[in-house]
Amino acid sequence: MSVVLVDAGGTNIGSVRYALQRLGVDAALTSDASAIRAADKVILPGVGAAGPGMARLRELGLVDLIRSLTQPVLGVCLGMQLLCERSEEGDTPCLGVVPATVRRFDEQPGLRVPHMGWNRLRPRRAHPLLAGVGEDDWAYFVHSYAVPTGDYALATTDYGGEFACVIQRGNFHGMQFHPERSAQVGARLLKNFLEL
Repeated sequence: MSVVLVDAGGTNIGSVRYALQRLGVDAALTSDASAIRAADKVILPGVGAAGPGMARLRELGLVDLIRSLTQPVLGVCLGMQLLCERSEEGDTPCLGVVPATVRRFDEQPGLRVPHMGWNRLRPRRAHPLLAGVGEDDWAYFVHSYAVPTGDYALATTDYGGEFACVIQRGNFHGMQFHPERSAQVGARLLKNFLEL
């Protein structure tokens, strides 16, 4: 099985790659369109802001390619947000494969933004990506923007209100948290993705 990490400039690429190596998969880091098209699985990691993330994908000529992929694709953290139609962060048009607008957390008393730390996952419907993951499982988050819930939400998290933390539309999947920093739960989710 060939797995590629899209080299879109995310700072979490090294840790995602190491998490995959612990699962026995050596994922190539690439921005080469033919390598991405030929891969069995594609992972779009990302940390940072939507505007620079999309600018990097445009600069590499990968926007239309990613939209056209038919194999399983996984967006992680910012990579998940980039799968949506747009982000309020800089009013950025994104990849548009998930019908959602990424929104900033509302300022509320006692609610720190960014959302940073461990939070509970709440599965909403059965899907192979969530095999073995239940209501008592937690994952590690670092983000100021979130995807609202919708038909695409496989799991949600509550932080001043419910938001989608695992999404799926067709062959596109996303995890808002960092599976590479989420201990056994994160490893299970990455393994599930590799088995899709």
